[in-house]
Amino acid sequence: MTRLSMPNTEPATTLRFGYEHVAAEALLRQPDVLAVLGFGASCALPDDPRVLRVGLEPVGDAPLEVWRGAAPVRHGRDGDLRWSSDGEHLFFAIEVDEAVQGGIAVAAEYAYRRLTTFVAGSGTPHLLRLWNYLDAINDGSGDAERYRLFCDGRAAGMPAGTARYPAASAIGRQDGVRVLQVYGLAARSAGTAIENPRQVSAWRYPRQYGPTSPTFTRGMRTADTQLLISGTAAVVGHASLHEDDVDAQLDETLTNLGSLLRQAGLPDPHLGAGSLLKAYLRDPAAATTVEATLSARIPVLGGLVLLAGDICRRELLVEIDGEHHA
Repeated sequence: MTRLSMPNTEPATTLRFGYEHVAAEALLRQPDVLAVLGFGASCALPDDPRVLRVGLEPVGDAPLEVWRGAAPVRHGRDGDLRWSSDGEHLFFAIEVDEAVQGGIAVAAEYAYRRLTTFVAGSGTPHLLRLWNYLDAINDGSGDAERYRLFCDGRAAGMPAGTARYPAASAIGRQDGVRVLQVYGLAARSAGTAIENPRQVSAWRYPRQYGPTSPTFTRGMRTADTQLLISGTAAVVGHASLHEDDVDAQLDETLTNLGSLLRQAGLPDPHLGAGSLLKAYLRDPAAATTVEATLSARIPVLGGLVLLAGDICRRELLVEIDGEHHA
């Protein structure tokens, strides 16, 4: 089940996220629409730079995810990169065929070099948030695992000396399509990186997790009272907990989210009506359990979409990301 987002009363300068049951064509006629994201193979969307169909299947109902900025929104294409901007925020997306590039590592390097160069040259040069979706994220063993190869390529594609990482998620598609999808958000004003005191920063992971640490921060607080939440799972310190137990993993994940929101120093550090979440499930059969737990723990939630997707560590069964505004 999907809960639709509550009415948003944030000022127009704030980027607003929501889930909406409205035809994409109608949404794109509205001057403040920055991006429209659809989910799954059956989601029919028009060809427009503001639109992306994400290669993850929804579990149950899934409306469109809509980003709204301040009008007027301009949009266009720069080669294989699509973009839209309201002057304060920038949506961008790129899809890279792994076969054309020669594998996931080279595809990731290419995607990140393209997007970081484009963002740096725009009027909105501060990367805030990135989403990465790639097929078969756990295939391969040791350092040849596809997620580790993706991390190698992602880091190689970032500018040398990068010290401030954006919030991010990396989830495995289950559709067999070897196309890397990367989309994200940049802004005219820099955000504030937020780390979770319960977790080792991802970019400080020890060597056992691969030759290249993941380059993201746990959350990004924007210039407004808004927190962009990275993919969060049952990791404490740097270790995965509760193997094969989706209930315990979900409980640990919610504890991590609570810790992150408190660390961000928001006026309201509790998930609720101001929160829009995605829950990624390795096994779609866990949807009933996950939704029941979330409904019990967060009785009033701004929006929730459940998606079938593999988590970056084989032992993890569920991951949650999203956005929270106070």
